[in-house]
Amino acid sequence: MPASLEQRRHLVTEIPGPRSLELMSRKNAAVARGIGTTMPVFAVEAGGGIVKDVDGNSFIDLGSGIAVTTVGNSAPRVVEAVREQVEAFTHTCFMVTPYEGYVAVAEALNRLTPGDHEKRSALFNSGAEAVENAIKIARAHTRRQAVVVFDHAYHGRTNLTMAMTAKSMPYKSGFGPFAPEIYRAPLSYPFRDEKDVDGQTAAERAIDVIEKQVGSANLAAVVIEPIQGEGGFIVPADGFLPALSQWCAAHDVVFIADEVQTGFARTGDLFACDHEGVVPDLIVTAKGIAGGLPLSAVTGRGDIMDASHVSGLGGTYGGNPLACAAALATIETIEAEGLVARAGDIGRLMLDRLNRLQADDDRVGDVRGRGAMVAVELVKPGTTEPDAELARQVAASAHRSGVIVLTCGTYGNVLRFLPPLAISDELLTEALDVLTTAFEEATA
Repeated sequence: MPASLEQRRHLVTEIPGPRSLELMSRKNAAVARGIGTTMPVFAVEAGGGIVKDVDGNSFIDLGSGIAVTTVGNSAPRVVEAVREQVEAFTHTCFMVTPYEGYVAVAEALNRLTPGDHEKRSALFNSGAEAVENAIKIARAHTRRQAVVVFDHAYHGRTNLTMAMTAKSMPYKSGFGPFAPEIYRAPLSYPFRDEKDVDGQTAAERAIDVIEKQVGSANLAAVVIEPIQGEGGFIVPADGFLPALSQWCAAHDVVFIADEVQTGFARTGDLFACDHEGVVPDLIVTAKGIAGGLPLSAVTGRGDIMDASHVSGLGGTYGGNPLACAAALATIETIEAEGLVARAGDIGRLMLDRLNRLQADDDRVGDVRGRGAMVAVELVKPGTTEPDAELARQVAASAHRSGVIVLTCGTYGNVLRFLPPLAISDELLTEALDVLTTAFEEATA
């Protein structure tokens, strides 16, 4: 990280400060209104667990750029790898004159993703782009069209992935019509399911909907986030994912795990599917794959990945050499620094503290997550009625006090925490202290 970046929360102005206000005015005049921001501050340095703004304020980072900077915003191996690559060349296009970095990333993904079967990988730029290509691959393999997704799902902002995404506002409202042949099944949502609905029962419920409304003979793929992201960090009950995977295998349906947000050590496993030993046919990765550079991938069974005709997959920037260098350095950092285990340590610290908060505050309806992917769902006291306004107030208070916190959820009532795995326990504990105070202020 930058040598000048002290690892402490430090506020020298009100939030936002004068320089950030000036830049926000320029942003409003120059940038399309549809591009929103969570924090009204402009970053100049970031690393470890700190983001520093143009006014000299230092914030504790519990967002990681939405799960992107898992190894930190300026991890030394990533910085050096990108520096070396940019001096060699920035681009040639892998489809024109290929380069070793792309092949090396594909080899690493084939080695690291769940399952020991023969695999192939293809590289793209964003999570949504990779999801779309996974659907293309599944349709080419099965020669079927239908795709099943789940309640509360988020898969992206392109036309096809908007159709797959559940939440209308702000992601879909006014942007239709959407791609056809997308069907939605009920998810396992332990906090909101009836008490007798375990993972197996929830899977049977979903499969019944799929068989009645779609039919396996028409179905190319089932696509699911092993832990939902934007939908609210919903962790399905144990047994749900394995049952779906087994049903797909029995009916020659491609089972696609969207691990855009959960992949690369985030959940205390290298991939969230590893938690229950689920081996997807295709796995989609992005966000944490390359330490902040734009890269995504589809990795899967060799026969499925090879179903597309030559040149049916690709893209001008897909697998850019700078991003590939960053990805290899990110993977090296995860392995060398034991960051899978570190995510588990972060999760235990956070869950212990948040469970104590829940015991003292009946507005915290649920605490959930795995590893460094943790959330609290906020409700009206004594009920399960979502309280989006409380989530907004707590997040805003944390922002003013120097802690970056994100919200999510279909109902807008979930606070989500995605700290970089480079954060210290001291910073994490301080951020949770700030969060506790934010709840107290919301009570007042």
